[in-house]
Amino acid sequence: MNMPLEPSWSDIAVRLALTMLAGGVIGFNRGARGHAAGFRTTILVGLAASVAMIQTNLLLPLSGKTSESFAVMDLMRLPLGILTGVGFIGGGTILKKGDLVTGVTTAATLWLMTVIGLCLGGGQLMLGTITTALAVLTLWILKWVDLVIPREHRARLTVTCPAQWNVLDEVPSLVRSMHYSARFHEQKRSPDPDMMDYSFELSWKRPELDGPPVDLLQTIDRRFPVKSFELTTNNGR
Repeated sequence: MNMPLEPSWSDIAVRLALTMLAGGVIGFNRGARGHAAGFRTTILVGLAASVAMIQTNLLLPLSGKTSESFAVMDLMRLPLGILTGVGFIGGGTILKKGDLVTGVTTAATLWLMTVIGLCLGGGQLMLGTITTALAVLTLWILKWVDLVIPREHRARLTVTCPAQWNVLDEVPSLVRSMHYSARFHEQKRSPDPDMMDYSFELSWKRPELDGPPVDLLQTIDRRFPVKSFELTTNNGR
């Protein structure tokens, strides 16, 4: 249901309480998974949006204002400014190192929490509650769907062996039989003067639920000692 245009203190208390509840439920998911913008951050973002919308709501009544008042007072700039400000906070949660990107889901969660706060602060309690339920469904339940969707993975593999050009053909051939692909990247001299380091860019498709490609590393290590293995992409959470 929608709250009255001129909210009482009890109406405002309901809006703020629901905002804190929504922020706590959604923020718990981020905090439980170790993200920087977790439980308290999500609540604070929602509260900021809610209070901004309540302030807008309190300034809306026409009593005591002239007909020219609204020509110079654009009340919607306040919630729009909140959305812009949250964009900076969300941008701070996204980290990029090479091809590795993390924090995108956390940034989207903060942005959604801001919209929920605006809904609850503006009195659209049913809309805010339904959106909170859908957010919880997406973050908790659909996470398991996301885990079984085959996705592209990339990594950098380095093997160490005596200088021999056949390694450039043998490694791609080994991984191809296991439904991986390998592309030669670079050759560098190892600290051991009799050995060389060969780096390859690997790519494969499998659900995240399957975990790291231990089978691949074991197969390669039986033929060429694996020096390092580094994932270069992430799902963005």
